Amino acid sequence: MTRGWTVVAVAVAACVVTTGCISRSRADVTVTGTTTVSKGQELTDLQRALEAGAISPADYEKVRAKILKRAN
Repeated sequence: MTRGWTVVAVAVAACVVTTGCISRSRADVTVTGTTTVSKGQELTDLQRALEAGAISPADYEKVRAKILKRAN
């Protein structure tokens, strides 16, 4: 996954978490597949989304916790 796609993925995740873009009836979104993006890169991109105001601090913490809990 390229850096640009990572930013898009974080933006989509932020949209889903903050506004429920997909459906209010779904509490969680499951993504299947593989990625070559490291946890560190995901966390960096997530931090940038927070700094840009794309996500709230509460949403940042929720997504951050999920990233850190995932297996390497």
